[in-house]
Amino acid sequence: MAAPAGVPVAERLLAAASRLFAEKGFALTSVQEIVEHAGVTKGAMYHYFSSKDDLLQQIYTRLLAVQSVRLVAIADDTDRPPRERLHTAAVDVVVSTIEHLDDAMVSWRSMHMLPPDRLAAVRGDRRRFHERFRMLIEQGQADGSLRSDVSADLVAHQFFGGVHHLGSWYHADGELTPESIGTAFADLLLRGLDGS
Repeated sequence: MAAPAGVPVAERLLAAASRLFAEKGFALTSVQEIVEHAGVTKGAMYHYFSSKDDLLQQIYTRLLAVQSVRLVAIADDTDRPPRERLHTAAVDVVVSTIEHLDDAMVSWRSMHMLPPDRLAAVRGDRRRFHERFRMLIEQGQADGSLRSDVSADLVAHQFFGGVHHLGSWYHADGELTPESIGTAFADLLLRGLDGS
């Protein structure tokens, strides 16, 4: 089924690739299937993207870009204490992941298939995002609102590990909303950082 014609071509291609990669896997999806799903020609695709690898990298990049802008805005709101900002950031990571679940699933399952130079760029972007999130934990540990006897790195890894499994069980028609799941994740994160 072709994407609506009013959507810009690059966005149609990314949406088609994301859906097909999530359904079939990166390796089993052909360029022909992507362009048919997007309702464009191969020539149009190669005008915007150099290859399937380029599409895969852009799928990850667009999700991380959305999440990074939101995380920076939350982290930089220094009128709010670190504990509160961490809770807001945790909710947002979960909600934004669910809002872009195809992109997230493709990233988790297929990113390792990128060529080494592209994979290194993606890993660098992801590391910077995780470091920004970890800094909120460290700020809460420094002001005494969060326990400091656990590694902030370990806490961040544990949290993102849970986020990375959302695609294995979340269903849009289920009882839980993205916001309720995000709040539960954030509450569990902070409860684990209470006390000493």
